[in-house]
Amino acid sequence: MTDQTKDSTNQNTNINHNEDCVFCKIIDGTIPAYKVYEDDETLAFLDIKPNNFGQTLVIPKDHTENIYTIPPEALCRLSLAVQKVAVAIRNGTDVDGINIIMNNEPAAGQVIYHAHIHVIPRLNDDGLMHWPSKEYKEGDMQIYQEKIKAEL
Repeated sequence: MTDQTKDSTNQNTNINHNEDCVFCKIIDGTIPAYKVYEDDETLAFLDIKPNNFGQTLVIPKDHTENIYTIPPEALCRLSLAVQKVAVAIRNGTDVDGINIIMNNEPAAGQVIYHAHIHVIPRLNDDGLMHWPSKEYKEGDMQIYQEKIKAEL
């Protein structure tokens, strides 16, 4: 599907929805979207405010807030859909690369609390900046390694 749709039928009646969530409304068809991919568990549609044209959001149809709450099986299915969409963007548009980004919580830029992954087409001269890097002080890497491993 590449056109704007208002189809309000939901094929999977077992899906958990949040009536206040804009993405759940897109899934239900009450808000239109330019869908590019859909299967039983995921939906992909063009971002209305893209960094570059063709930027697509890939979401699970089951409402979950972010990386912390999405069930592992749903994350796997979401990742498979992200890969399909990324390949389609690369092959279908004239881009030099792709960024895959998931914002989780406000500090990371999350503004819609329905898990979603941005597939962002990149051009060599698009002007988007990469993250600045930091350098660890002596011994800090071991400290962070131990903190993270303790939680796993």
